[in-house]
Amino acid sequence: MSIAHLLEDFTTLAGGGQVHLLDEDALEEQRLAAFEQGYGAGWEDATQAQEQSRGQISSELGKSLEDMSFTYTEAVTRMSLSLEPMFDSLTRLVLPEMIDRGFAAQVVEQLTEMARAQVGQPMHIMVPEGRAAEVEAMLPAAISSPPKVIEDPALEPGQARLQVGISRSEVDCSAVLASVARAFDAYLFEAREALENE
Repeated sequence: MSIAHLLEDFTTLAGGGQVHLLDEDALEEQRLAAFEQGYGAGWEDATQAQEQSRGQISSELGKSLEDMSFTYTEAVTRMSLSLEPMFDSLTRLVLPEMIDRGFAAQVVEQLTEMARAQVGQPMHIMVPEGRAAEVEAMLPAAISSPPKVIEDPALEPGQARLQVGISRSEVDCSAVLASVARAFDAYLFEAREALENE
């Protein structure tokens, strides 16, 4: 005995037409088409999500780099300002002492260069008060006609005037020191300005 009379019949349409049954190949094609459609929609959603994520990451990375750049600049500026006492002692104590120690040697070196160009000419060295003995001690002993070392009260420490024949030259270590000090001051001024404008 069959139970077909208890179940609803889906083989006929409401309009009285026939139901078209799909064979295996047609059913497989429908499944593939549905799969392709779902895969394409999923791929599109994933691409959109990736683009949004990439945009957000790029924005965050740009902000982070900007923050890092600002932080680096601020750190360098603050470090420069913290070096001010060192720059100050360098220009007021260390460099003047080094220049003072090398003054006589520099005078003799420059005089030697001038004497090479004018062999046999009389040589004169004008130095600040109290420096004649130091300069004379640095002069080579084998010089046939030693230069005359004269103390000139008008000369500042670190200055000297040299004359070989008619050729003249000046040594001005204090000008070099003043130039270095000005360079340090300008650097620190710019660092302060940069920090105040942040």
